[in-house]
Amino acid sequence: MVKLQIFQVSGSTNPSQWSQAQGKTRGSSREAQELNYNIQSVKSRIHQIYCDLGLENKMVSAQIIKDIYLENHKNEENGKTLGEVHSEHNEKCRQLLNIEYTQSTLYKFDASLKYLKEFMAKEMNIEDIPLKEINEDFIRRYELYLKTEKGCKNNSAIKHLKIFKKIIRIALINDWLQKDPFALVKFRQDEVHVEFLTMHELNILMEKEMPCKRLEQVRDVFVFCAFTGLAFVDVKSLQAEHIIRGNKGEMWIRKPRQKTNNMCNIPLLRVPRELLDKYSSDKGCELRSQVLPVPTNQKMNAYLKEIATMCGINKRLSTHCSRHDISWLHLKMNNLQASFS
Repeated sequence: MVKLQIFQVSGSTNPSQWSQAQGKTRGSSREAQELNYNIQSVKSRIHQIYCDLGLENKMVSAQIIKDIYLENHKNEENGKTLGEVHSEHNEKCRQLLNIEYTQSTLYKFDASLKYLKEFMAKEMNIEDIPLKEINEDFIRRYELYLKTEKGCKNNSAIKHLKIFKKIIRIALINDWLQKDPFALVKFRQDEVHVEFLTMHELNILMEKEMPCKRLEQVRDVFVFCAFTGLAFVDVKSLQAEHIIRGNKGEMWIRKPRQKTNNMCNIPLLRVPRELLDKYSSDKGCELRSQVLPVPTNQKMNAYLKEIATMCGINKRLSTHCSRHDISWLHLKMNNLQASFS
């Protein structure tokens, strides 16, 4: 007897009844006819898979056809899940830390994945969702969850939705998803009015005697940002090698912006120069290869609230606020070269 195992078709037939050329048995019994029918069904299904792959311009091989037929792995279009693709994205970005992405950006990606998982578990009672099942309703419900359950303001919620949209875009590019669920979703960010200090308020801040070293250091970092226009992350990564001298002996900051990688050239005015001199021999700065004692962003903002209260400044001071300080705008409009001395 010849035993057959063709994909999921199994059976046996007498060798004398088997046609090698036709790939079927010549017997007329009910068992032989049933075996031939099953063999033909398998051939038809394999041919259909082959044609579908060709029409979709996908790679075709015997192994791929076999895997799809036997369902040995997740079909890319139907099996990829949101959590799976999001996790893969975050891991790839983590491998590019300090090359293409900063730690703060990775934190945002991880927070976005965490919120999505919490939303699916709490609101939909599922651990994950196939990409093909994501629709506009899913997105709207997630947006509502961010604003109600997580307490996100509109602009913060949109940041998470944009990360979500990036994951969907990856799925579309890889043909794991055929229809964009974000096609009709429009983002409307609220206009943000960033508070800034007047020159008078900045002078009060600079002249105020701080009761402890930590507040004094935070005040100095804030003032440095105000007089240079550098973002917090750029001041934190500022090193001695970024301080250069010009042809006339004047000092400049020359370094790429961490967010855009654009090279910036900033004149060092008297106040920031004095601050650099103040911490030039600071042991903590030397250990961290920094020119200023910059704490974490969270601590910086917390301490700035204390400083604002002490100085009688009724404004919400933050690291972001320092970049929009009116003193920087004022100094930019004047002859900066005259301020070097």
